[in-house]
Amino acid sequence: MEPLLCAEHITVCYNGIPVVKDVSFQVDQGEILGIVGESGSGKSTIIKAVLGLLGESGMVTRGDIWYKGENLTDMPEKRRRKYLGPEIGTVFQDSKAAFCPVRTVGAQIHEAVSAHEKIKKEETKRRAAEIMEKIGLTDHERIWNSYPFELSGGMNQRVGICTAMIMNPGLLLADEPTSALDVTVQKQVAEELLMMRREYHTAVILVTHNIGLVKKMADKILVLKDGQVRDYGGAGEVLEASGDAYTRELMDSVLTLKKK
Repeated sequence: MEPLLCAEHITVCYNGIPVVKDVSFQVDQGEILGIVGESGSGKSTIIKAVLGLLGESGMVTRGDIWYKGENLTDMPEKRRRKYLGPEIGTVFQDSKAAFCPVRTVGAQIHEAVSAHEKIKKEETKRRAAEIMEKIGLTDHERIWNSYPFELSGGMNQRVGICTAMIMNPGLLLADEPTSALDVTVQKQVAEELLMMRREYHTAVILVTHNIGLVKKMADKILVLKDGQVRDYGGAGEVLEASGDAYTRELMDSVLTLKKK
């Protein structure tokens, strides 16, 4: 089968300086790819390249990114926007910051959906309530009418998941989705993302520096350092039997508590 998303030897530059260098990977339908590495390794840049959000100073200078056989790299911006939402959803590191603070959550969810399809607000509300119920937001009427500042960090992150999943995209890009949360809520959000995969067979690219999260979620792992691939393969192979010294160092950096 053709992969859902395939990056072929991509190099990304900012102001002519390469920050991602000759990176290749693929994601199949329903698969979770974890992209890990230290800060500045190029993890989030890859997400931005897929979304076409590199800004005026950024550019994919080499290689291609294919989604369902369509070349996103060469795609005009207007056409690419049709993919962002219905086909490719995004959960940001801090969903609260991604929302407008002076508009209700419900208004913003409806705006996101109505930009791609003709839909009444009540239908958007019904669909949002269905997803919120699945991810533990049972008080969806109150949340729908709330402003982002009236919700906790964990609730905002769940609303971000709801907004990303409401159009049932084939691919979900999760850029450090738990880093702004406490440990208990991190675990809950990870479980909710896994549940979204089970329910909707959505593929996920998970960008994180949290090795524990990758161990829990990923089917495949891509390890980056200084914008270059240091390791890539099945999660078990990379986590347990990597031949790369940097990968082993990264995996060994996870703290474990032992009983005396």
